[in-house]
Amino acid sequence: MHIAVLGAGVVGITTAWYLQKQGHQVTVVDRQNQSGLETSYANGGQVSVSHAEPWANPSAPLKVAKWLFQPDAPLLFRPRMDLYQWRWALSFLAQCTSAKAAHNIRQMVNLGTYSRTCLQSLRDELNLDYDQLAKGILHFYTNPAEFDAALEPSRIMRDLGCDRQVIDAGRAVELEPALEPIRHRIAGATYTADDESGDARKFTQALAEKCKEAGVAFEYGTEVLGFDRAGDRILGVLALKDGKHHTLRADSYVLSLGSFSAVLARQLGMFLNIYPAKGYSITVPVKNEEAAFNVSLTDDEYKLVYSRLGDRMRVAGTAELNGYRRDLNFTRCRAIVRRAAEVMPEAGYWDPAEFWSGLRPATPSNVPYIGKSHFSNLYLNTGHGTLGWTHSCGSAAALADIVAGKDPEVDFTFSGL
Repeated sequence: MHIAVLGAGVVGITTAWYLQKQGHQVTVVDRQNQSGLETSYANGGQVSVSHAEPWANPSAPLKVAKWLFQPDAPLLFRPRMDLYQWRWALSFLAQCTSAKAAHNIRQMVNLGTYSRTCLQSLRDELNLDYDQLAKGILHFYTNPAEFDAALEPSRIMRDLGCDRQVIDAGRAVELEPALEPIRHRIAGATYTADDESGDARKFTQALAEKCKEAGVAFEYGTEVLGFDRAGDRILGVLALKDGKHHTLRADSYVLSLGSFSAVLARQLGMFLNIYPAKGYSITVPVKNEEAAFNVSLTDDEYKLVYSRLGDRMRVAGTAELNGYRRDLNFTRCRAIVRRAAEVMPEAGYWDPAEFWSGLRPATPSNVPYIGKSHFSNLYLNTGHGTLGWTHSCGSAAALADIVAGKDPEVDFTFSGL
């Protein structure tokens, strides 16, 4: 078939790769002039199966209420006159039960483990270089209550095959000496040796080049406006390029437009419960090699992740539910800088940090939409939230199997199956 993939982020590009591997003619459509320039541009950089505890869990409602009027809170809900925001929020609260959280952890661990294996195979097959480090991910806790709350989710993850080991402060500093300045404050930690890190944008753009070499076509600078449809079939994509309207036609279509997938889906009468969770990151040069980290880190109390990208360091996190605007909130940017400098004061040049924001396509459960839609030739691969980079290869490989009429190799609740 000729398949149009809408979106050239890490999820869209991996989807294009696996579809062309199945023998399809693929066209990728994106409004930017290159791949990986939106939510994949400067994300946290972690390939983190161990980051599978959903935001919606039994402790979340109290935390969110406490953070409501705290401008630098890890999760910030800014109430708007927006029906979809409130619908998302109510769905989020409904997911905050122990049973639903455990179910969602299972979904994300299964998909994450499969995806990490797919990524490793793809990297070896194509000899991709994206500042990757396979040194594991270390979650550290400076709040004893946060550490205690992490023990049960970690046990569930271990039972599901994600080897997230509970360790003490001494072992944490042994694994990552850059944590020595705060050793006395670490209440506990967990370590997942099989997790990885790397630059998602570099990966996306390198894979896009491999796609191009394999015959995938790219329609960059093309904004998707809507669909031409008849009954249960999509006849074409209504698009705008160079000021001209045109219709792009294919046999089938894959919706991978991140947070904007929900907006496009509504034109078809489809409701995807996806809302943008604006995240922030800072990128700084390494200042002192001996003081800088190499193991990817997660500061769970502050909901920040740290990834080493060659001679740069990336610190990312927080979530702001405040619509589709990408303007920077400098209170939140400075809070990231302040915490990173507190944890590793000599590691980087923190003052001239490069700030960035991106709109993560979050579902209330943190579980993405992957699979068939209500339309016979429209597929979904969207709503990955904070784990788009982690889940991208597995989501794409599974979707390519679904398009081919095969059963995916991963135990996951796919859309439309």
